[in-house]
Amino acid sequence: MSARFIILFSAAAAFGAIAIVGGASIAAEPQLDFEIYKSQVEPVFLMKREGIARCYQCHVEANNPFTLQRLGEGQTNWTDEQSRLNFAVSSSLVTPGDPENSRLLIHPLAPEGGGDLFHSGGRQFATKDDLDWRAWAEWVGGQ
Repeated sequence: MSARFIILFSAAAAFGAIAIVGGASIAAEPQLDFEIYKSQVEPVFLMKREGIARCYQCHVEANNPFTLQRLGEGQTNWTDEQSRLNFAVSSSLVTPGDPENSRLLIHPLAPEGGGDLFHSGGRQFATKDDLDWRAWAEWVGGQ
């Protein structure tokens, strides 16, 4: 083999190895799953918790970043289209893969549990051990 061929082959092999290693180190960004959202996250917005308002009561057509779709007369749950709109709003308030820094999870969490100091609707979650909070965290974490 000629020296020129060996040099070109070695350079190509090194470049290929760098590309493979570099590509392997890039992790896929976690994705938010609509079906998990619809079955485990969205129902909490309608849930009545003792001593506090439902998320829906304050956030239906609210003038803040978290605005839920209005239920129609006699409607007890959202249509698929309404759920997709709620999903889009909810998704904009989370950091996929990082529930600890996602506004949707931190804002309604009690300060003693690591949440915001103020939430006018009360504390939906006392701690991160709340089963509903954990379901939300799993949705955001992609687990």
